[in-house]
Amino acid sequence: MNLIDDILKSQGGNVVGELARAFNLNENQAKSALSGLLPSITKGLEQKSGNKNALDSLLGALDKGNHDRYIERPQELSQASSIEDGKKILGHLLGSKEASRQVAKQTAESTGLSESLLKQMLPAVASLAMGSLSQQRKKPAQSGSSLGSLMGSLLDRDGDGSVADDVLDMARKLF
Repeated sequence: MNLIDDILKSQGGNVVGELARAFNLNENQAKSALSGLLPSITKGLEQKSGNKNALDSLLGALDKGNHDRYIERPQELSQASSIEDGKKILGHLLGSKEASRQVAKQTAESTGLSESLLKQMLPAVASLAMGSLSQQRKKPAQSGSSLGSLMGSLLDRDGDGSVADDVLDMARKLF
């Protein structure tokens, strides 16, 4: 299962409903925003996973950051402290405010939602992504929470359960 599926199914779909309420959207619009914003966040996570120091920092944040609260209590997404946490996450993953603005602009073009709304949503979506990864990391070992399966959930872009084809596709694009 990939990151977006995890978030969409979290709390029986209540996470999406809460996200929609927080930003005055219907659930379809919230799903569209998630689908548009998460790939850029996932890409940032993938880039961090290729650098040992950045990966160690990410895993430390997942272990210590209590990010799973965003999945368990999605009503916290609209609180000021959660927004600040999301902005910090974005800073680590995307690197700059300009990169965040570009993500919002591209998502606005593909979804029809306003760019300013998507800029506001981006920190909440980043928090949800970290929350989902945090939950995966905390699952017992027998359910596949190893580093390999965590990174596999990030790299399985087409959701087919195999990362081999996705990694090969990324390698083709690089070379």
